[in-house]
Amino acid sequence: MLNRSLPILIALAFSGTAILAQDSDPQYEVKLLTIDANEGIAAGDVDGDGKPDLVAGRNWYRGGDWAPRPLRNIADWNGYVESNGDYLLDVNGNGLLDVIAGSFTPTEIHWYENPGKEGLRLGKHWKQHLLVDTQNSRNEGQLLQDIDGDGRPEWIVNSWIKNVPTVIWRLTDRPKSVKPGKKPDTSQAIYEMQPHQLGTKGNGHGLAVGDISGDGLTDVLVGQGWYEQPKENAWGQPWKFHADWDLHASVPMIVTDLDQDGDGDLIFGKGHDYGLLWWQNEGTDADGKIQWKERMIDKSFSQPHTLAWADVDGDGKSELITGKRYYGHNGRDPGGQEMPCLYYYDWDPKTQEFTRRTIEEGHVGCGLQIVTTDLNGDNKCDVAVAGKSGTYILFAK
Repeated sequence: MLNRSLPILIALAFSGTAILAQDSDPQYEVKLLTIDANEGIAAGDVDGDGKPDLVAGRNWYRGGDWAPRPLRNIADWNGYVESNGDYLLDVNGNGLLDVIAGSFTPTEIHWYENPGKEGLRLGKHWKQHLLVDTQNSRNEGQLLQDIDGDGRPEWIVNSWIKNVPTVIWRLTDRPKSVKPGKKPDTSQAIYEMQPHQLGTKGNGHGLAVGDISGDGLTDVLVGQGWYEQPKENAWGQPWKFHADWDLHASVPMIVTDLDQDGDGDLIFGKGHDYGLLWWQNEGTDADGKIQWKERMIDKSFSQPHTLAWADVDGDGKSELITGKRYYGHNGRDPGGQEMPCLYYYDWDPKTQEFTRRTIEEGHVGCGLQIVTTDLNGDNKCDVAVAGKSGTYILFAK
């Protein structure tokens, strides 16, 4: 329920509501890769053959045959797999992509070392290394994304607890200790994780990065509001917190200029309820607070817990991709026992309406990440998801 004291104008009209266009829905070939409770997935060329592969929890999947190959062991926890996101990065500087992964309750962030050509051929597990112990538990999710524009991503952790710090972990260069004539130790990360606390207690379920203030700098949005990036010395001071809302929102939310008026609008799902919405940025009031007009996109399914914004239909414009996070709270959420589903939404800035198109209904739901890329080399954007309904590739026809 919205806090009525917030500067939000509620739109009662149907503008912005999804129009169902089932007769012209695109066609996808659905390929099931495995069934487990893992909810993280990422794409990249793991084995160096020039083709994209997938990593998803305990397995990686070689592009082309998509057979599961061992990656790491992960414990089961309370109906989940104790991992809430996979990211690919060359952590040790040897030219191979490694996996970085956090978790729900453990405080450690680990990286998993790519075993190289021979190790991958033999199906060896990827060696686990500690990257940093954050000392923070109850983590809803995280993003690996460039915040300061230096070309190197930062690790941003979101907590489902409201009044705890929001921390960005910066990947800084580790001092080199290689002696002349010796090969670098590939078990050592070339990065160190340096924390920067944005604020002492503004957090909560929901996370996004984007320029919400309109000053050209990337801001950080959480469940209780947003942090404004300082114009100078971003890593030397706290960021100003704007407690402009109190949501139980998706990870991630999307910041983009939907109405093409030059400012950032906000798209989010109610991660554990019905409701996929967008908030139209109507500028600031006399006190400098952003005014929002709320528009419902779709409330026919529940738990749109993760969103993606990418051009999946090849028209040169980005679409909204989401679906039900199947069994997000083990089936106890509103609508938690209803069918899995996965959709994308065309956006028309002139009519300010979304048109929903079905990717799959009845079998495929979301987890915590959505991959959108060409996985089979046909120049069409495919979709891959991992969740409690299974790990799937949906090949665009």
